[in-house]
Amino acid sequence: MAVRMKPVDVALVGGGATAAILGKELAEAGYSVVALERGRMRRTVPDFQSPYMHDELKYSVRHALMQDPSTQTLTFRNFVGQKALPMRQLGSFLPGTGVGGAMVHWNGQTWRFQPESFVLRSWVNERYGEDFLPDDLTIQDWGITYDELEPHYDFFEKICGTAGIAGNVRGDIHEGGNPFEGPRSDAYPNPPMKQAYAGALFEDAATDLGYHPFPVPSSNVTRHYTNPYGAKFQPCMYCGFCETYGCEHFAKASPQVAILPFALANDNFELRPHCYVTRIEWDRGSNEATGVTYIDSRGREIFQPANMVALCAFAHHNVVLMLNSGIGTPYDPVTGEGTVGRNYTYQTMSGASVFYPPEVRLNPFMGAGALGTAIDDFNTGSFDHSELGFVGGAYIAAYTTSGRPIHRHPVPEGTPRWGAEWKKAVQRHYNSTATLTVHGSSMPHRGNYIGLDPTYTDAFGQPLGMITFDFPHNDRLMSRYVTGKAWDIARAMGGEQISVGWLDDHYSIVPYQTTHNTGGAIMGTDPTKSVVNKFLQSWDLHNLWVMGACVFPQNAGYNPTDTVGALAYWAVDHMINDYLPDPRPLVPT
Repeated sequence: MAVRMKPVDVALVGGGATAAILGKELAEAGYSVVALERGRMRRTVPDFQSPYMHDELKYSVRHALMQDPSTQTLTFRNFVGQKALPMRQLGSFLPGTGVGGAMVHWNGQTWRFQPESFVLRSWVNERYGEDFLPDDLTIQDWGITYDELEPHYDFFEKICGTAGIAGNVRGDIHEGGNPFEGPRSDAYPNPPMKQAYAGALFEDAATDLGYHPFPVPSSNVTRHYTNPYGAKFQPCMYCGFCETYGCEHFAKASPQVAILPFALANDNFELRPHCYVTRIEWDRGSNEATGVTYIDSRGREIFQPANMVALCAFAHHNVVLMLNSGIGTPYDPVTGEGTVGRNYTYQTMSGASVFYPPEVRLNPFMGAGALGTAIDDFNTGSFDHSELGFVGGAYIAAYTTSGRPIHRHPVPEGTPRWGAEWKKAVQRHYNSTATLTVHGSSMPHRGNYIGLDPTYTDAFGQPLGMITFDFPHNDRLMSRYVTGKAWDIARAMGGEQISVGWLDDHYSIVPYQTTHNTGGAIMGTDPTKSVVNKFLQSWDLHNLWVMGACVFPQNAGYNPTDTVGALAYWAVDHMINDYLPDPRPLVPT
């Protein structure tokens, strides 16, 4: 029999960024909150300090900050009818574990989605006609507009100390920023990062081709800064240890720096690490969540009663937890009916490398996670798709990051994959190669979804989540088009050789691409095609809320963190000011 804990007002599943946001805001509003994190406690001091943190083998190769696939993993297949097999070691994406979650090891790239992204179905129909999209693309409007979310984007960026040049402030286009972004209510709180040499070469080439380069918006903070909560940031040291690492300098906007200390300062907020949530408990008569069941560090089954539950775990974990708890109707790719698991999307990645002669020294080891120069001329709302046969797009950027010796060994096409010639090529090209990233959107396809595997179970005997995913034809067309534009820029950058990394014919879960898993518990206006309403409140249980990128109906050609944070602030504002004083469905069905 499960041990029963003292009831609380709110139980949060997860201990990452959205849990920190909700925990702080709800606790300060007077509600008792418990956050349940499956991993251990982590703090900037002592956990992220050098030289301990600068261990590339431990953190980039062996994934010390990430989920342990021997406890819980996923199975994967490309299409319905193919046998799904377990992902036994991390590859394509790296879900974090431990307090702070994936925002501990993120790069700090802080992109807003364009206004068109939130009304994508309506925008495509109005601009290109209702017959433009094939029937197998299940694109939806979000139920929320950019204008509604903008104040929360602005606040989250101030919490993160985001650095950059605003391109559009209240409709005025500012030189040096992104002219294709939606209108901002304010400029970035900090100036942009210093430009790397690779970024300067990219900027010159892109400008010559008529494009609009700008510094990547970065939550690697560029100066001493105090955020609205009182968190004190230090300027980034360009040490090159961002992705897969915690930041020792208090420069990267992790929850440990920006949010979590201010949640923990409240007596009515409790963070419990080593608590592995296995079920959301709910009453079938009233259709209300009653709390969550978890396994603690001693192996005991614990029931935490709560008046409200919010899922704040990594994207696909929220979806799998709902499926294993029997909440909502599982999506069926054959009939197209059901909601939980629907519209799983990812990110469509490609790129190019420009190889310069050895005397061109780019010094990639002096980098940061969001140190880059980009163009947004080919993202969804930036250009005309009418003759191209696809929707979506990508930004193109030259980043200076990942310059560490184990992982960075750029070599031209035709180089042997090992041996003396490979070593000579790495030596020659390590310090003189610029890499361009094409960071593309991911459109939902009827056959791509999250379900439960019929064969494999996790360490607690529950079915593993099963991802079915392959690149839709739409996304292959998009990637081919935008990667061709990256090739043009690469040629204009004046190197000796160019290698282009085109999108593979089929998605593989083996090589790392991004940790940008989205969809599966999507938001919308129709309960038959979405899991949560515009406030991220479950259509099925009004006291269950879902955070994170799993609510995205489709993924834009950007990194999702800024939108995840803005949605969390949007949701908690409505929890506190509308829902909790009078619990009920905020959107009638």
